Amino acid sequence: MTHEPPLLFDRALLMARRARVGAPGAADFLHAEAAAGAAERLIPIARAFPRAALVWPGAPAWRRALEAAPSVGRIDEVPLRADETLDLPEGAYDLAVCGLTLHWANDPVGALIQMRRALRPDGLMIACLLGGATLHELRAALAEAEAAEEGGLSPRVAPMAEIRDLGGLLQRAGFAMPVADGDRIQATYADPLALMRELRAMGETNVMTARRRRFLRRATLARACEIYARHFPAPGGRVRATFEIITLTGWAPGPGQPKPRRPGSATARLADALGVPELPAGEKAPPAPAAPPSTDGPGDKDGGQGGRS
Repeated sequence: MTHEPPLLFDRALLMARRARVGAPGAADFLHAEAAAGAAERLIPIARAFPRAALVWPGAPAWRRALEAAPSVGRIDEVPLRADETLDLPEGAYDLAVCGLTLHWANDPVGALIQMRRALRPDGLMIACLLGGATLHELRAALAEAEAAEEGGLSPRVAPMAEIRDLGGLLQRAGFAMPVADGDRIQATYADPLALMRELRAMGETNVMTARRRRFLRRATLARACEIYARHFPAPGGRVRATFEIITLTGWAPGPGQPKPRRPGSATARLADALGVPELPAGEKAPPAPAAPPSTDGPGDKDGGQGGRS
């Protein structure tokens, strides 16, 4: 008898909240930043993408960014389902873009595998998601306030993956030439409540299955806002918030891609390339010869301009 692991996120609730994300506005900035970053990664690639799949288009910023990319042709919007299955025909696309949603996946590797299968050989996948530094200020303030007011902690801000772990997900999903890189955005808000309202408008509020089902107590919320404002201030009496956008890129395996050599198959020695003698493993290199004494005078270490006023 097999037991499925418990689901971390309530996907039905996520779908309901994401359905409210529509017209662009103040709450669209995070999607706009991530979508622009995804489109920028297409610029140096000298090839066209006649057919693209956009997984959970949601905020209009994603479609706008891809439509503005000269190399992208037809764009198919693919809905994100509560059961995490994607309606993607196999081998139909040259490009698959997943828009700022993979951090809510109970099975992120499964989602990546579905996108890889939907790509033609040598097709490109780009997925944007929120990383571990996201909202660390809010997480800290809520934890301290809840411990002080209620004597315990509950999941208030969802855990998010670190960039060092995400490259491994791409390899497990079968992508070639995997790359994971991140960008941190510092935003400011009038107060912590303004931040919470914007998260709600973006569909980024807590959908963890282990979340507390009751509203945050008024005293706990007031304490959290006070802690937040005290520890994470921004100019003008505002507060700051961090968002980390991680972008994953990988290619569906294709016949013309470079492949890593087998261990021991190198035909040149590193020592020859560096112009140094090769030493047996464990043997220490001889000390470097002492540099000749400098003849520079005072103030000449920056090219002779140190004394110029």
